[in-house]
Amino acid sequence: MICACVLEDAELNRRELDRYVRRVTDRWPVQRALLAGARVDDANGAPPQRERGPEYVVVLVSEHFDGIPWLERVYQAGSLWDAYEMGARAEVHCYTAVEFERKAEQLPVVRAAVERGLELLPQTA
Repeated sequence: MICACVLEDAELNRRELDRYVRRVTDRWPVQRALLAGARVDDANGAPPQRERGPEYVVVLVSEHFDGIPWLERVYQAGSLWDAYEMGARAEVHCYTAVEFERKAEQLPVVRAAVERGLELLPQTA
């Protein structure tokens, strides 16, 4: 199974990230929640002279997305993000586990979230 990096950084608003995860998981049981994007790359020490891309990328994985049109999932999950508190909007991706495995191979932004992102859910042993 693919795994994201563990990152703790004061520059990221952990309190608001926890609130966002709580808002999302109140609506859908989520197996994985990853945070990536330029701000996470900054916190991981990426050089300033690069193409930044989206400031935040959120990847949510839930079997409860099955049967919900993709744009509706993204709209609902995106509407729960507080851009004011976080300092920027987020590009939100919502997938079932099967879709996630496929998109992690196909989409560079999802692959980057898997490789360099922050796990927002507590890890189960």
